[in-house]
Amino acid sequence: MSSKKDVDALLQRFVDGGLSGCGLKVTQHGKTLYEGYFGYEDPEKNIEMNDRSVFRMASMSKIPMYTTCMMLYERGLFNLTDPVYEYLPEWRDLKKAVRTGNGDVKIVPCEKPMRISDILSMKCGLPYCNGPMPKNPSDERNVTMISMKECMKPLNEQGHYTNREHVRAMSKAVLAAEPGEQWIYGFSSEISAALIEAVTGKGIDDVMKEFLFDPLDMKDTGSRFFDDIESRMVRMYTRHADNSRTYQYCSFDSKHIPGEEHEAGWARLFSTVEDYSHLLQMLSEGGQYNGKTIMGRKTIDMMRANGLNESQIKALDDIYNRGYGYGYGVRTLVDREKANCAGSAGAFGWTGGFGTWCEADPAEGLGIVYMHNQMPNMENYYHLLVRQAAYGLAE
Repeated sequence: MSSKKDVDALLQRFVDGGLSGCGLKVTQHGKTLYEGYFGYEDPEKNIEMNDRSVFRMASMSKIPMYTTCMMLYERGLFNLTDPVYEYLPEWRDLKKAVRTGNGDVKIVPCEKPMRISDILSMKCGLPYCNGPMPKNPSDERNVTMISMKECMKPLNEQGHYTNREHVRAMSKAVLAAEPGEQWIYGFSSEISAALIEAVTGKGIDDVMKEFLFDPLDMKDTGSRFFDDIESRMVRMYTRHADNSRTYQYCSFDSKHIPGEEHEAGWARLFSTVEDYSHLLQMLSEGGQYNGKTIMGRKTIDMMRANGLNESQIKALDDIYNRGYGYGYGVRTLVDREKANCAGSAGAFGWTGGFGTWCEADPAEGLGIVYMHNQMPNMENYYHLLVRQAAYGLAE
């Protein structure tokens, strides 16, 4: 069993090795097993990392968003088998890229509609298209990437756009696979955010605040700067091979400025270790938080159940994700031996591209939240060490 002193030493080692700062909180059945902050929120201003330091969530924004989706599902606002086009009509007549017998790629109509279960499980057939334009459309994924970038041209010329405009434009893109056939990390999240807006008639930020942030006392979580949030944002750095670092302006930060002119799709969230731990506590405790029922235990069980078959799960077969499958918006542990993880089967969570990581283990009532902001985030090093140390604290 690891001790608080052991975890302190680990996080201090991170900082001594070049990380500007980090924070970790581990809870079990509502009790704090560990909370620690090391390094600096802003080294230039000599502000130490603390429980009010605000981090960029990047893709860890997805867990609150998909949790909100599942809360709407359990309230009867949609069925998982419903076609997406029933709520977002432009997604009715879809096309996909397929490889022919002679190795060429052709574009044909999809055989099935895209369903809500597909967008909640990253099986919509669309990746993200923020990488470089492929020079040679030699496979289905490249055809899709080129098509998505073409769909983006009018929006880029427009200068700013809402998530709804983004989703409407991307409905014309060529899918890389039949809906539901392949696990492809990417644009499913934007479609899911648009679904939330369609079924509630409200903006995604307002819905998450109403359903999650207010009930969970997540007072420093959101997507638009308010109060003193901007002044508490953790300073972002680029890490170099010699472990030195240089300040890096984060373009994501511009999405946090209030006003439609700063939107570029669904704005990513910011949060604190303390705030986000409330969400993980709720998810690990069967929907309960401080005596309040936030969502149903069985709905969380649905959310964290692996929905990938043997072929689809190969997309997660790397050192970082090995042993995990994917449910509705979350990575979920299916093979402890392959993952080299002490977590229970069904433990679930996700990662943010700037260095945030979390996992909820309902079997143990354990919630783990770790955060830093650095590029590259070096997740294979930091997160796997934090995971084993955090599980070592469990009583």
